[in-house]
Order: sequence, then structure tokens, then C-alpha cells
Amino acid sequence: MINKDFYKLAEEDAESRGFNVDEVLACMERALIMAFKKEHGNTSCRVEFKKDKNEILLYSIHKVVAEYTDYSKHDEEVENEEAEVPTEEAKEEPTEPEYAEMLLEDAKKIKSSYKIGDLVLQQENLKTYSRMTILAAGNMYKQGVRTLEREKAYLYFKDFENEMINAEVSNVGDRFLTLKLGFNVTSILPLSDLLPNDHFGIGDFIKVYVKKVEQTTKEPKVVVSRTERNLVTRLLENYIPEIKNGIIEIKGIARDPGDRTKIAIYSNDERVDAIGSCVGEGGSRIREIVNALGGEKVDLYKWSDDPEELIANSLQPASVTKVLNIDTKTKTSQVVVPDDHLSLAIGKSGQNVRLAVQSCGWKIDIMPTSEAYEKGLIQILGL
Repeated sequence: MINKDFYKLAEEDAESRGFNVDEVLACMERALIMAFKKEHGNTSCRVEFKKDKNEILLYSIHKVVAEYTDYSKHDEEVENEEAEVPTEEAKEEPTEPEYAEMLLEDAKKIKSSYKIGDLVLQQENLKTYSRMTILAAGNMYKQGVRTLEREKAYLYFKDFENEMINAEVSNVGDRFLTLKLGFNVTSILPLSDLLPNDHFGIGDFIKVYVKKVEQTTKEPKVVVSRTERNLVTRLLENYIPEIKNGIIEIKGIARDPGDRTKIAIYSNDERVDAIGSCVGEGGSRIREIVNALGGEKVDLYKWSDDPEELIANSLQPASVTKVLNIDTKTKTSQVVVPDDHLSLAIGKSGQNVRLAVQSCGWKIDIMPTSEAYEKGLIQILGL
């Protein structure tokens, strides 16, 4: 069987779908074996691919025997053996003979040198196969390629689970966006997983966080979001090499999606300024991250192993007068701030202190300086 166009199409198919030619040929091989079985009732055949000659050859295989094996006796023996097996045990299906059989006298008509035990290969002519068999083989090949594509896509996106990817907006609906992820895979991004300032149109490329990847009977289900806290982490790794290579470490992060994120960072190299490296020259690095988040504010502060310093830093941009009553067991503290910084320390609807608590891991009770005086903390403060 010769098909000059098949190998070219197979190479194009493989390249466009992201797998190698041999995998496509394996799909064709399974389809041809299925076609052989529909015509002959067995799979005693072999497929050969000769790329240099643009040939695909299908051979029947027969084992030369003195007389045909009586499989009815074999089946009776199997049935007798199974009768001795308790009914609760699973019964194995009888296996198909490895090769179809051909009598020695018939084999010698093909080639006189054949002897018992030899294998006789004869090239099949697919033109003699029924139209239904050929159609079924074609459908099986196409299904095989689609299955291969789904498996490849699943494995590809599974590697990106809990990672950030770029996606193209292909449709904008009232309740969700449809995203093209690649490998002919699409994903639905509900409005609830978008940021308040997100306004995307068809053709826009956006960064999303892959929450979960599931294999289905069709394309893999890829669940994505822009509200996940770790999207910010992946953006920092993407735009700040010092974080990617471990020189700067993210110690804590808290987020109100679309509004503000607070991040505690630490430099493992005293020669590297953690805050300065993340902000970048003229704010270039942090600006990229803010833009990717639709204008969401990003607050950075320096992590410290000293609880007093850490807690004070976490409340930035507010100034802290003193950190009191630090309890390392319950991880609680009291913080005194200037009266005119009280609202800044607490933040709108308690946002600043809440994000501070979540990112540093300490409970913080804030009081203004005037209250500290009233409660007799003036002596502790030395004021």
C-alpha cells in the first residue's frame, strides 16, 4: 500500500499538535490491525512503515503446521479447569492464538522451502477490504490521534498545575471569559475569578493561575483564576530573577484580590537589597507586576526573625512607636502607633492590619499613643 501524502500529513499533524511522528504512525498501525481483524477475524498481522519509499505495508502472518490445532478441545479443557475454580474467583478470558495457522502443503505452494514452524508473511491488498472496514479504520485513526492529543494536553497542563500561564481571550460572555490555552484546549474564567479592574477583549493575552487540571473523556479540564494569592507569587518569580533563583525569599503573602497585596520578603545575601531588587530601577519591576494585576497595589516589607521588627515592618506604611507584650507561644502582640497614624495602621475596613497579620503570622492589637498613656503604658514607653 503506497500513500505518498500520508507521511507528509503525519509530520504536519504531529508538529501542529505537539507530538512526534512515530506516535502518529502508532495510531495508524492500530487502525490497520483493527481493519485486518474485521476482515479476517484475528490480529495475526504486521504493519511496516517504509518512510524512504512512502510505503505503508500490511502483512498477514501464518504459522506453518502439519495440521490445524483443534481449539474446541482446548476450550473444553479450559472449561473443565474453570469448573474446578470457586465461582467467586474471576475467570480469565481465553487468549487468542499468537498466529493464524497454515498447513504445510499450502505453505509449500507459496514457497517450497517452507517447513513446519516457519512464519509465512503475505502482503495484504487493502483495495479488497470492504468500504465499511476502511471507514472504520479511518475513524479509529482519527480517534487515536485525538486521544493522543488529549493525553499530551493533559500531561502538559498537569505540569503547570499551581503555576502561572498566559492565555488568550477568545470570547467575552456575561458571566465568564473563554480562554485559549494552547493544544486546542480552552478554559472558562468566571467573572468571580476576575479582578475588579479587569476589562479584557477578544484577542487580549492575560496571565492566569492554574488551580487544577483534570482528565476528562474530552479535552482536559483546566481550572484557572486571577484571584489566587499564588498568582502574585508567580508574577514576582517571573519579573524578579533574584526571587526565581532563591536569593530573595517570599516569607509571607496576603491578598485582597484586585485591591491590595502585602508581601514579606527576605534576602539570603546581605549584599542584595530585597526591597530595592523587587521594586526595580525607577519602580520598573513592581510596575510590571501591578500592571499584570490590573492596578492592584503591592506593598513590600522586610521580613525579620526579630518579632518586634517584623511586626513593625508589617504595618507599613504606618509608623510604629513601640511593639509590646510579644507572646511567642500564642503569637500575639500589642502595637502602639502615633495617633495620626492610627487609621493608616488599621487601614480601610481594617485591611492594612488584616493583611499584616496574615502575611507575618502574628496577631496584632493596635492602639494609639494617647490610649497607651491612659492605660499606664507611658512608663514602659519612657515618655
